[in-house]
Amino acid sequence: MDTKVKFLQGFAHKIRIQILECIKEEEKTVSQIVDDLNGNQSSISQHLACLKGCGLIVGRQEGKYIFYRLSNEHVKDLLTMFDVVLDQVEDDVACCKNHIV
Repeated sequence: MDTKVKFLQGFAHKIRIQILECIKEEEKTVSQIVDDLNGNQSSISQHLACLKGCGLIVGRQEGKYIFYRLSNEHVKDLLTMFDVVLDQVEDDVACCKNHIV
């Protein structure tokens, strides 16, 4: 159970979800991710390290650049499933007062 909770915490931050969505279709460098999200490099790098540590993404070195992508198709499927389920429960989630955003 603890491992499952740890895994789900990888998805429990807005920036990490944005990063996953950003690289869902194609791999990108840190600079490309920073530009796409209008974020700062330090914060993005910390979240990339978390996602990599959780096994959700992998990096590929090419020269001085590291290209990040989802670790496998199952992660992409899970992101898609989140959207499917959210479409069905969005109103309930929006009204939930027990969650911290």
